[in-house]
Order: sequence, then structure tokens, then C-alpha cells
Amino acid sequence: MNLLVTYLSIAIAFLAIDAVWLSTMAGRLYQPVLGDILRSEPNLSAAGVFYAIYPLGLLGFGVLPACQDGSALRALASGMLLGCFTYATYDLTNQATLRNWSTTLTAIDVCWGSFVAGLSTLVGYLVAQRLGS
Repeated sequence: MNLLVTYLSIAIAFLAIDAVWLSTMAGRLYQPVLGDILRSEPNLSAAGVFYAIYPLGLLGFGVLPACQDGSALRALASGMLLGCFTYATYDLTNQATLRNWSTTLTAIDVCWGSFVAGLSTLVGYLVAQRLGS
């Protein structure tokens, strides 16, 4: 049960923080670069799968190892690294294959992914520590 609550805390934090980012930045950052290839409405099925799976990675690669060490800093750092690697994979692939994708967009998005993943992992760690006591 504690694992499920920890997972849900990560998922809720990630989704909530990312929703604020996307709602404020989609028109400012992504629309000018992507133009007509950007959907007017997101594919909710694909988004749902992403928002269900990604927190599992943050749990397995960030929260659980940090709990073994008892280190909030490890949770934050591990989450940030996973965010950096996964977002860099996405963004650099897009930059390599999409004509309009820019280095600026890659840099901003990788920084965002590192931040949101790190913060969400830290939230999960803090919840797990609280549940463990």
C-alpha cells in the first residue's frame, strides 16, 4: 500500500506541475516552433500512458534507491538525472529529425524535464519517508 501511495504522489506531482508548464508554455514555446504539426488537442490516450509510466521510472530509479540510502539529495539528483536523460533523448531526436526544432527548444525542454522529474521524485521520497515512520 505504501508503494502505491508513493507512486500516486509522484504521478500527481508530476502531472500537476507539468500541466501548469504546458498550459502556460505551449503557446509561447512549442507552437511558434512546431506550427501546424502541433495538435490543437493532445492525444489523451498517449498522454495518459506517458503520465502512468513515467512516474514508475521515477519511483524505481529515484525514490527507491534514495530510500535505501535515506537521502533526499539522492532522490532529487536521481530524478533530475533521469529527467535530463529522458527529455534529452526526446528533444535531441526531434532536433535531429524535425526541420523546425531548435537548439533553444531542446535546452529549455531538457532543463524543464530535469526540474519536474527531480521535484516529483523528491515529493515521492518525502511521502515514502513519512509513510515509513
